[in-house]
Amino acid sequence: MRGLFVGLMTLDCIYQAQRPPQANEKLVAQEVMMAAGGPATNAAVAFAALGGQATVVAAVGQHPMTALLRDDMAQVGVQVQDLTPQRQASPPISSIVVSAATGDRAVISRNAAELQVPPQAIDLTDIDVVLMDGHQMELSVCVAKAAQRQGIPVVVDAGSWKAGFDQVLPLATVVIASANFHPPHGAALAYLQGLGIPYVAITHGERPIILSDGGTPGELAVPPTAVVDTLGAGDIFHGAFCYAWAGVFAEALASASQVASLSCQYFGTRAWIPHCISQTS
Repeated sequence: MRGLFVGLMTLDCIYQAQRPPQANEKLVAQEVMMAAGGPATNAAVAFAALGGQATVVAAVGQHPMTALLRDDMAQVGVQVQDLTPQRQASPPISSIVVSAATGDRAVISRNAAELQVPPQAIDLTDIDVVLMDGHQMELSVCVAKAAQRQGIPVVVDAGSWKAGFDQVLPLATVVIASANFHPPHGAALAYLQGLGIPYVAITHGERPIILSDGGTPGELAVPPTAVVDTLGAGDIFHGAFCYAWAGVFAEALASASQVASLSCQYFGTRAWIPHCISQTS
């Protein structure tokens, strides 16, 4: 399987603490890690961890900190296609505090609003699936149209409503939305079904996934798990879905749910990978 993941790449600074700090308070972290992040990037990491060949298409540039991003991607076997190779400014940085007792996270970050690139041709040779997270909207429209012409499935990560989604979503084969996805017109499931999208899923954390399989509604239970950290679980779900999907929607969702639940048992967005490999080998 070869996947192309279009969207956001950030530098994530992740801390585990008893709770997020309050105003004028200093806390000592129990654990800390630094890694490349962002929805499309985390999905690509999951796809590669499961055995796929993943490429992230994102704005990276040549700032000294981007060397950390490239090294991290090389370590997890993900290729990077840089949309802004001459950019000298800092990449988007996210600071995340994960509460040790609950696994909940508090995030402050910059998105790709200042890193938008115009539509351009992206090589889709031998690509089996394309995922886009909505952080490069004009480019996503261009890539989705090209993928549609070539019969390549297009998966859209609809974590939240973003301006321009009305142009991308009708081109999707699969839309996986979160409970935070609130379109401007109507409820999420009805809105997405109304666009004629063949496969729709709406995740609700530990609650059942709501799905529409060719217009047929359904629910899928989520495996119970001991939660240590929920950071990136949705992104990992999307990457695992792209790897597992071969036309049987509910089976791919169930497989992705297993992987995402496993990831929640470990701190950060990488520690789950050796355990996943040991279970699948």
